[in-house]
Amino acid sequence: MNSKLGTLFLIPNTLGDHAREEQLAWVLPSETITQTAKLKHWIVEDAKTARAFLKAIDSVSPLICTIQEMQMNEWRGAARNAKYGATIKPADLLKPLLAGNDVGLMSEAGVPGVADPGAELVLAAHQLGAKVKPLVGPSSILLGLMASGLNGQRFAFQGYLPHETHERSARLKQLETESKKLQQTQIWIETPYRNAAMVMACLTSLAPHSLLCLGMDLSLSSEMILTLSIGEWRKRYPNEAACATLQNRPAVFLLLA
Repeated sequence: MNSKLGTLFLIPNTLGDHAREEQLAWVLPSETITQTAKLKHWIVEDAKTARAFLKAIDSVSPLICTIQEMQMNEWRGAARNAKYGATIKPADLLKPLLAGNDVGLMSEAGVPGVADPGAELVLAAHQLGAKVKPLVGPSSILLGLMASGLNGQRFAFQGYLPHETHERSARLKQLETESKKLQQTQIWIETPYRNAAMVMACLTSLAPHSLLCLGMDLSLSSEMILTLSIGEWRKRYPNEAACATLQNRPAVFLLLA
């Protein structure tokens, strides 16, 4: 590791898109907030979200400079960047490290590199010989697993499942089979406006005794975490219209067969 290089700090963001200042006190340690306030060079998933988060940080620990004076570049992952014609490479964004400057890597929500862009940048920093420092903060995946009551010793994160009805149903049944065979908690996420469709897919595709946990609005005042059998969920949500209160809320789904 080259001590002359700067450090890449992995900065956790709040999970909600509102009331960020109110959330900071219970989702981020003071050391994380203090270090975040010291950084001038940034790689972020979304500049608007990043500025809102840094504004909240400034209310607790004054920033080293104004947000306008910071060097801020967006990175949405190699695949998404290529899709929209962006040709920038991870090494290009990490050039400040070569000059001895520390750089912050921030996702839109949660922690970088876990269900969010950033892994390519972290790997590139390792290849440069720079120090990588993860800071403590909220991960919806781990918060959901902690509160689910399901197997926390053996679990797998599956990202997003297929959107097409038949493919999604087949994938859910496959995950249920794997969960039962390995006694492994299966974890996935969904675009919030598809929550009701995902819940109904679970209720029509999975066995009655399989356990499903829904973790919604994690770390927010509207947080809901509930684990029930599929049979019990069916009584609560007999049809998609009954799922209206689940729509448009950031959610984590956990299954143990």
